[in-house]
Parts: sequence; C-alpha cells; structure tokens
Amino acid sequence: MASDDAFKVSSLRGKVTLITGASSGIGAGTSVLFARLGALLALNGRDVDNLKKISKQCTDCGAAEPLLVPGDLTDEEVVKKTVEQTISHFGRLDVLVNSAGILAMGSIETTDLAQYDRIMNINVRSVYHLTQLCVPHLIKTKGSIVNVSSVNGQRSFPGVLAYCMSKSAIDQFTSCTALELASKQVRVNSVCPGVIITDVHKRAGLNEEQYAQFLAKCKQTHALGRPGEVEEVAHAIAFLASDAASFITGVNLPVDGGRHAMCPR
Repeated sequence: MASDDAFKVSSLRGKVTLITGASSGIGAGTSVLFARLGALLALNGRDVDNLKKISKQCTDCGAAEPLLVPGDLTDEEVVKKTVEQTISHFGRLDVLVNSAGILAMGSIETTDLAQYDRIMNINVRSVYHLTQLCVPHLIKTKGSIVNVSSVNGQRSFPGVLAYCMSKSAIDQFTSCTALELASKQVRVNSVCPGVIITDVHKRAGLNEEQYAQFLAKCKQTHALGRPGEVEEVAHAIAFLASDAASFITGVNLPVDGGRHAMCPR
C-alpha cells in the first residue's frame, strides 16, 4: 500500500461530491479541501461570484473543474435541477455534504413566524428535500452523507431560538436517516461546530465591534480557548465522508474546541 493511501481519507479521490453552501464559510472550505483530496465536485451556493472564486481555488490546486449548480435550495425546482445536473454531468453521486444554512438572532419574544419559516426552510426543509432526492443515487454507490449542524443542536443558548431548533432537527435527521439507510450501506453523520470564524455571524447582524467581542469571549466559552477555523471543520467532514470512517454512522460529531462538554461553574 502506498504511503499516501495509509490514511483512508485518500478514498475521496475521484468521488463525486455535491456540496451545498459552497460559496462561503464551511461549505467553501470543504470544497477546497475535497478538491485537494482529488474529489470530483458539484458546488451549490447562492452567491454566483463567490462560487466562481471558490471554483478557481479548486482548479488552482490542480483539481478538475467543479460543476457549478448555483441557486436557492428553498426553491424546490432548484433542488431538483441541482441533483439532475450533477447526475447528468458525472453519472453518479458518492458523497453529499449539506452545508447550506443561515444564522439569525431572535428569541420567543422577537422571532416572528416569517423569520422562523425562513430559518427552518433553509436549515431543515431544503436539507430534507435535497437528501431525499440524492438518496437513490447514494444507495447505488453505497455513498455517504455529512450534514453540517452546530453545537447549538445539542446545547441550549438564549437569543438564537429558531436556529437552535433547526440544528436539533438536523441532529435527529442525521441519526434517523443513518438507521434508515444503514441496511443499504449508506452512512450518515454530522459535524456540530462551535464558533468558527466565518461571515455567518456578521450576516446575522453583528457589527465589527460586536463580532470582535464575540470572538474574544470564545476564550472562555471554548475549552481550547479560541474559536475554530473553517479548515478544522472541513477536515472532520472529509474524515466522516471517507472510508477512514467506514464503521461510523449516525454520529453528531462536535468540532467545537470542547464547548459541548462545558458547564458553567
């Protein structure tokens, strides 16, 4: 066995991988890492310009040109088109990474139904729909699914109510679909990041000063004393998607610097 095959994450080479939310944050970082690992990529995102930039980063590291399937996955036609284009281009699907998602601030007193619906539609309903359409193809390849959840699915925080609920839903979605698809040899896992340095918090409404304070507070709120980097989550996703995790399914894996294990005292 060649030394570069000693760690089975190398099994991702040549694997057709659909990554959502690929135009920013964890989805973008995962796309570039999978490209470096030799995966064949179909990339979905809403920001077409950013998606093209990420695609260029992929080809710059010697990867094949990704197929770009941009669009808003809350639109059911876009979901169908995304799967159809991926299959017609590559002929199969080996890995699905559900990374598209949004964060929004709000409590039971301030989250109106429009915001609730928006978060649940993007973070849960579109994931359900896309996965449902991908499953028949993943069964054929005995593929794997990795969902991007959050520590917020396992731990409760005030002020991000609908977001926390959406991530708890993803954790159950991961575990239940893992059991449903296990007999077909399709593995399903999730990563549950803590605070990772991306644009998601500013998009949710934090200004520069608030964001700086938020990151500073991570020294206390994360056992390892810092927020995480996108690449650290991407590596966990690659591990779970690959043959290195061949006996792992139904796992919601914290990638959070120990935050899930902490308790105020």
